[in-house]
Amino acid sequence: MPDKPFGPADFQLVLLRRMADHRPELVEDARISLGVSLTEMREANRRWQAMVRSPRARDAVRRYRSVLGPPESVVPRRIGDLECEALLWRVPLWPDLRFEAMCGPDGRVWNEWLVRAPGAAGPVLATADDLRPWSATVDEVARAFAAHGPVRMLEGSAPTRSRLRVTLPDGQRRVAEFTWGLLQGVADEDGAGSPPGGAG
Repeated sequence: MPDKPFGPADFQLVLLRRMADHRPELVEDARISLGVSLTEMREANRRWQAMVRSPRARDAVRRYRSVLGPPESVVPRRIGDLECEALLWRVPLWPDLRFEAMCGPDGRVWNEWLVRAPGAAGPVLATADDLRPWSATVDEVARAFAAHGPVRMLEGSAPTRSRLRVTLPDGQRRVAEFTWGLLQGVADEDGAGSPPGGAG
């Protein structure tokens, strides 16, 4: 029996599956609210990985269009001297966010993550206490703390993960951990306070 079509509801389970390594309690609450079983979440992730790794895999933009439908908006972006495009899709679980695929001039996807929806109010980020899991995106954290010291993007432990070193108003440095561009937690530079979970 062929698999049912893979759609937006399945894709958000893929996002959640990756976040479960850091924030299993939040993912569990989200899974229950969606009425989805653990088996269904694992199956969605299995099917997504099969699509990505298939020898006949579509390029990333075509894959996202086939799964998520036409983008809600396509926004021109300039990065240095390059003219790029950001394709934005709704994600039902996070109505104030959009899934963004950033495409270079050659049409290839350079970056894929969650961003704040155009016009949506972002969080107020002033102290370490404001950096709550799932409250902010990479760009929001970078902008909020740029005035206090250098902000540096660090290599993540997996393709869907990223880390951002920021300086707090009191001069202390922290490393914010993200999965698919959404904040998962904050650690000291030496790793203390790091969100739980292994690579994935």
